[in-house]
Amino acid sequence: MAQRDPQFNQHVLVDTTPMPDHIPKVEEIGATSAPLMSAAYFIGDRCKAYNDDFMKCKDEANGRGEIECLKEGRKVTRCAASVIKDINTHCLQQFTAHWECLENNNHYLFECRRAEMALNNCIFDKLGLKKTIPDSPPNQVPVHLRPRQKFAQFPGPQW
Repeated sequence: MAQRDPQFNQHVLVDTTPMPDHIPKVEEIGATSAPLMSAAYFIGDRCKAYNDDFMKCKDEANGRGEIECLKEGRKVTRCAASVIKDINTHCLQQFTAHWECLENNNHYLFECRRAEMALNNCIFDKLGLKKTIPDSPPNQVPVHLRPRQKFAQFPGPQW
């Protein structure tokens, strides 16, 4: 057995160096993985132009874009925060139900289709954002709109 007592570092390290003035200031989103996963397609729908600018900057920098692309990255963060804020303002109950379902089901989307359908409808009605899955096969019903889920614990009609 070891002769010394374990020591744990519980301190949060914060870099106090201010960002350069040419980089826009932005608050971090402050959400965990489940709410971000729940809102991801809606963030993608509203923030596509900012995401494309950021990815283009990163591609043009050939892997050296950490500093050069901070401005574009901050715009993406600001846009994503606005989507989360709007969802919380207009569809809080449905959003909470969906991300809590994801949290309780190991982030398996197929277990949370009922809550997802309610969230999708609320966000489309009140914010005009829609969930589209990139590169989904044409002429097929998207997986999130199917009336029966193959792998769900309760695969019967859910809505």
